[in-house]
Amino acid sequence: MTSPPRYEVCVVGAGAAGLSAALALARDGVATALVGRHGAHPDGRTVALLDGSVRFLEALGAWAAVALHAAPLAELHIVDDTGSLFRPPPARFVASEIGLDAFGWNVESARLVASLREAARAAPNLTLIEADAAGLEQAADAATVRLADGEGVSARLVVGADGGRSAMRKAAGVRERSWSYPQAAITTLLAHDRPHRDVSTEFHTRQGPFTLVPLPGGHRSSLVWVTGETAARRLSELDDAGLARAIEDQAQAMLGAMRIDGPRGLVPMRGLSVASPVADRLALVGEAAHLFPPIGAQGLNLGLRDAAALRDAVLAARNDRRDPGSRQALAGFARSRSLDARLRTAAVDTLNRSLLSGLVPVDALRGLGLIAMTTIAPLRRLVMREGVLPRIGAPALMRRG
Repeated sequence: MTSPPRYEVCVVGAGAAGLSAALALARDGVATALVGRHGAHPDGRTVALLDGSVRFLEALGAWAAVALHAAPLAELHIVDDTGSLFRPPPARFVASEIGLDAFGWNVESARLVASLREAARAAPNLTLIEADAAGLEQAADAATVRLADGEGVSARLVVGADGGRSAMRKAAGVRERSWSYPQAAITTLLAHDRPHRDVSTEFHTRQGPFTLVPLPGGHRSSLVWVTGETAARRLSELDDAGLARAIEDQAQAMLGAMRIDGPRGLVPMRGLSVASPVADRLALVGEAAHLFPPIGAQGLNLGLRDAAALRDAVLAARNDRRDPGSRQALAGFARSRSLDARLRTAAVDTLNRSLLSGLVPVDALRGLGLIAMTTIAPLRRLVMREGVLPRIGAPALMRRG
């Protein structure tokens, strides 16, 4: 029998997190394989790439193609629409206050993946294997990714970037905790009469956040409408005209008349966390390691930080002549990524559950927190900076300057 092809790193998963991890490693001369089927399926979802993520994509040579289809997020407005007795005034956050032209840039998820895929096809040191991964075999000096056709790919380190139902995570026996919310999200693209002026608006409703995020052209936005499961299913069954009217009403006609201008999606709201993002010769990134509702543009940006941090860990191991798949080499990555993921997961989970609660003390605390961020300038700037990119432990390719 012939031995499986051997690489330094094998990344499993051809989504944005997997592609960016593979590109980051190959960029610095690490012999890398990327296993996964390369197909972006438009479903109305977009991603707000925050400032650190944009710098990461610039370093990977992928940002120029993405930027053509991205809109800046210069301001964030939060409107409490819960009907609470402790309803705070609308909050306004401006990127220029922390020295940025924009908090980030909003782009269709399918376009982002397509741009990363094109960069991967042209990247030296990167081999693309368009196949499904079926299992993982771990050994003392290497791990082998078993493909659906029975072939294998061997590497000193395997990166599981294969999503919330990760086969790599399950094969390695990584302990996980998963949960669900009584919600689902409607996603789509919209055209509207009034310009968005590069402002992202998030309405906090009793069923979850309703968020409009700018797209290029001034009169197009993306929608993430988190609401109850039954309501979400009912909305998904409306024709385009009916759904557009429902969105316009929920947005309080802020952007005038609306029409559906792209594909739709219906996404169940789930959560997942892992005891550790590493196992023997395995590192988990993106939704294979953490999953939570699409609130505050944290999900994919957290996954891109995973990818950038893993690149730093592999390069540090190589420079020190250590095995990049060893527990020792991955220990720092595990600590930093676990902390970042726990903090973001807790923040998103707490906000989402507080909206669903309806308890007066919970509403009061949420309202007081928003008022404090609005009126106390140092706190507001701190929250904005940490939301865009953690100041401590930021990966090298995401740092400013």
